[in-house]
Amino acid sequence: MTGFIDSRWGDAAFSQGYRDSADDFIPERWKLVQTTQFLYRHCMSGRNGNSVLDLGCGDGLLVQQLLRVDPDMEATLVDASVDMLAAARQRLSGLERVHFVEASFQDILIDDPLRGSFDFIVSSLAIHHLDRERKEALFEYVLSRLKPGGMFVNVDVVRAPTAPLEDMYLALWEEWIGCNCDPSKRVKLTQVPQQYRDNTDNKPDSLITQLQALERIGFKDVDCYYKFGIFAIFGGKKDI
Repeated sequence: MTGFIDSRWGDAAFSQGYRDSADDFIPERWKLVQTTQFLYRHCMSGRNGNSVLDLGCGDGLLVQQLLRVDPDMEATLVDASVDMLAAARQRLSGLERVHFVEASFQDILIDDPLRGSFDFIVSSLAIHHLDRERKEALFEYVLSRLKPGGMFVNVDVVRAPTAPLEDMYLALWEEWIGCNCDPSKRVKLTQVPQQYRDNTDNKPDSLITQLQALERIGFKDVDCYYKFGIFAIFGGKKDI
């Protein structure tokens, strides 16, 4: 993976632009959020005092929405972007059981700053920046940090299994933006799928490759829980 400081995410203007327009160019963003809420509610049913780890938390939207499901949960949000963490702190200000850690995935894998274990670990649109070897290393890390019976949910982009399918899914993405974004942003944002394809920081792997990796590493009940083109929700549980 390109070092975080060398990536676009170290740029404050880029991070702000992402936050300002995410609803306009992330297809079915709120469906992704609602599905993650359902998975949390279903998996955590009957468990009290739950702890959540969000890897690559961005501006904290996902944790904010999980708190609507479980206001008593404790959450640790991790991101390498100072600007994203600042936005997350603002979004979640005043909450005592919410903690913030500035760290990249490389930091976590090399010199882990986190302590303890978690009932639910989630990541959203972040892990695809890792190459396959580091993805699998992070999956191993996640399993080691889950409590028995805990769940890992990854909301991310995946590479289509064939080039024609990839072309079709990117066209679907562009069409979705054109139909759903703020008209004043349409010309700019319909370019996002091609920018995604051209950006060498993006290293998506196929869904099946990642599902097989999760199973090989030791996750149980591994599956894809939702998919729209290249956008997918997938993961698994730790054995009880």
